[in-house]
Amino acid sequence: MKKTILAVLLGSVLFAGITIAQDLKEKDVPAVVKTALAKKYPAASKVSWEKEKGNFEANWGGKSGEDNSAVFTPAGAFVELVQAIPISQLPASVAPYVKLHYKGAKIIEAGKLTDASGKHMFEAEIKGKDLIFDEKGNFIKED
Repeated sequence: MKKTILAVLLGSVLFAGITIAQDLKEKDVPAVVKTALAKKYPAASKVSWEKEKGNFEANWGGKSGEDNSAVFTPAGAFVELVQAIPISQLPASVAPYVKLHYKGAKIIEAGKLTDASGKHMFEAEIKGKDLIFDEKGNFIKED
């Protein structure tokens, strides 16, 4: 009985993890979303798509093809842009915060985030989580 419950719980967790970000073919992205991307970022090319938390994420640029990630709602409204940056360009207070609050965690990737209102923030990825910091490096939230 315990093994069955554990297997169901583990399966649920894995399924939830898989559905958080889902790769999409371009044909599965609404035309309004593709048009919004082309209008806002006309130079974006070789775009790959994901569906995350109900929104559509366009990734393009750089060697990995993910130097830029723009998120749009299904209606085509811009949510945010994350531009990859070297970890060394994060505010100085980010690394000590991670070291103190996430023992043993290492920052894997970093990005400069701009939301729909034009507000700038920073993103540090650790252990599959995104930590969001304001422009001065103050922790905002875990995403």
